[in-house]
Amino acid sequence: MKKRLLFSCILLGFASVSQAAPISLEYQSFYQRLKQVNKGNYQLVELAFSVSKANGCKVNNGTITTEKDSFPLTITKDQRLFLPYDGQLKSDRALINLDVEGDAQSCAIAMQVRAKNTKNAYNQAELKQIAQEMNALLSQLQGFPMRLFATDIAGLNLEFDGDATVNIDGELIPVSGTYRLETSQLDNLTNLKTSVAPKVISPWTSK
Repeated sequence: MKKRLLFSCILLGFASVSQAAPISLEYQSFYQRLKQVNKGNYQLVELAFSVSKANGCKVNNGTITTEKDSFPLTITKDQRLFLPYDGQLKSDRALINLDVEGDAQSCAIAMQVRAKNTKNAYNQAELKQIAQEMNALLSQLQGFPMRLFATDIAGLNLEFDGDATVNIDGELIPVSGTYRLETSQLDNLTNLKTSVAPKVISPWTSK
């Protein structure tokens, strides 16, 4: 298992389904992870859940249901799932219901530690706080499948939708896709600006 799987790890596989069909998952498994995040009171980082689009996996819509109620689930075009942190839903044994199109056997829920919001200008203190909070959250989440990965991250991944320019203290760096900001760079920079805000800022390891 490569170390990078720590930061985008597959949590749940789906049973084989060859056409659009509802898939139900226990809310409790998500709640336990959200509870760990909530305990940390992290200001700049969060835990994101999503359904990978790999192999044609498409989520049409979703709901959260209990025996008495049903609530719509917010799902972005990137198939990120916005799940509430709600002890009552856990007590009520709520289910996450996803209407999946395609071969559901190849679909899976992924979990990723990332910056809460991105912008196109950061100072060193902000970037260091993001990295520190990522290390702390990842440490808190240790346990299967993360128990093998206890070392600190090597830096930050700045992920862009396409081409972008990264400006580190006046040095312009053309980027296509992802720019990896190493810890050593982070320790020495003053300001970092980008031509467009990164789509995602996530942890990066060198191995």
